[in-house]
Amino acid sequence: MYKVIGAVKSRAMRVLWALEEIGAPYEHIPAAARSDEAKEFNPTGKIPAFVDGDEVLTDSMAIVTYLADKHGKLTAPAGTIARARQDAMTFWLIDEFDAVLWAAAKHSFVLPEEKRVPAVKDTLKAEFEASAARLSDRLDGEFLMGDSLTIPDILACHCLNWAIGANFPRTDEKLFSYAKNLRNRPAFQAAASR
Repeated sequence: MYKVIGAVKSRAMRVLWALEEIGAPYEHIPAAARSDEAKEFNPTGKIPAFVDGDEVLTDSMAIVTYLADKHGKLTAPAGTIARARQDAMTFWLIDEFDAVLWAAAKHSFVLPEEKRVPAVKDTLKAEFEASAARLSDRLDGEFLMGDSLTIPDILACHCLNWAIGANFPRTDEKLFSYAKNLRNRPAFQAAASR
């Protein structure tokens, strides 16, 4: 059985949600970042960590991609144009959404207080808002990559939720509805309730 280490209100949610969508059994250890419990699985204390047998994986998107490839769900097959487009969308979301939100978090509570530059958050919010508008323009249907949920949808929805919690500007109605519909999926609800 798989093991997921990390609090639901962290990037571990991406892994939990993917596992629920796949239907694979797992154990969840809701360890906080940098806790002794998290350090048992990842010496840096970063979460999530993921255990499959004797192997420990880190980085939420590496874990989600591994699971999608292993189970043949949430992804286009490797070596296809569809997969290249999916990977391009995933990497774009990491650059334009996740990295911006992480930078804001660092300047809000992660960095030591004397290293924080709160004024940078205004620029980050503007960057996120511009990227959200571009994503909304690209969204053509229920999901980002076609007619089924894929890895980029999990990443985009998680980041859109994170943005709400971080008091970033609200997205347009199209993107807001997209994320709301994803949050209503039974697998998302099951993961969020852990």
